[in-house]
Amino acid sequence: MAKLVECIPNFSEGRNDEIIGELADAVKAAPGVMLLDYSSDVNHNRSVFTMAGSPEGILEAVFQCAKIAIEKIDLTHHTGEHPRMGAIDVIPFVPLRDMTMDECVAMSKTLGQRLWDELDFPTFLYEESASAPARRNLATLRKGQFEKMAEKIKKPGFAPDYGDRIHPTAGIAACGARMPLIAFNVNLNTSDLTVADRIAKIIRESNGGLKSVKALGVMLHDRNIAQVSINMTDYTQAPLYRVLELIKAEAAGYGVTVTGTEIIGLTPMDALIGCARHYLMIENFNPKTQVLENYLLK
Repeated sequence: MAKLVECIPNFSEGRNDEIIGELADAVKAAPGVMLLDYSSDVNHNRSVFTMAGSPEGILEAVFQCAKIAIEKIDLTHHTGEHPRMGAIDVIPFVPLRDMTMDECVAMSKTLGQRLWDELDFPTFLYEESASAPARRNLATLRKGQFEKMAEKIKKPGFAPDYGDRIHPTAGIAACGARMPLIAFNVNLNTSDLTVADRIAKIIRESNGGLKSVKALGVMLHDRNIAQVSINMTDYTQAPLYRVLELIKAEAAGYGVTVTGTEIIGLTPMDALIGCARHYLMIENFNPKTQVLENYLLK
């Protein structure tokens, strides 16, 4: 079977429909690539694209998207709730079919070199592609964001893997290989951002919370509510339902409830089946034989 790789680039633009449409068109025009999903958030001022295809097609599609983002997105005039350091901010490659993690690491390095050689746009390598253990964590690399990045990369341990300076308006990206990630947001019925901040601090792994969970509190200004914005880097270590129930319990301590949740982009079916198994309390459940789609695809 043909090799299949997934890429989920995040762009620091969630309000300009023309730019977002141009990015979508670039993916659709790339041979051997399928645009599976894309979504934009005006509060985060961010768009997340999910594409899959051949390694060669994906590399070309992402490069063309990066070219548009670098030209059209000016971070010197950018505001939004989501942390960011680049116009195209993060570029993860995920192995899907007949692909190894090492091959995805090689793709990230190929793209990083090309972005610098042809577009003068620098990159960090992160996650499985990281050039040092301390550089695996995206949050570590992105800390300080675009505004402080020019000075940060001069510090020991923070030089870009490709390039020697940030782009003056487009900043710098993180590019790497990783396992599937779930972008899971939980909305609270409060306008007090400190509640979301405190809950995020409790649940994230770096503060002793749930394994493979990254979280921060953000404000959804158009709805006047606070949100716990989460990246789950390994849902098998911290299932969706466990994250949600912990947030509910912590929120109750502030007299706050959860009003709803969001999944940004695509998510593995097993993660949702895990929630069904938990909440429905199905005895002797076998997802391989009792989920219709799984049974048909055997």
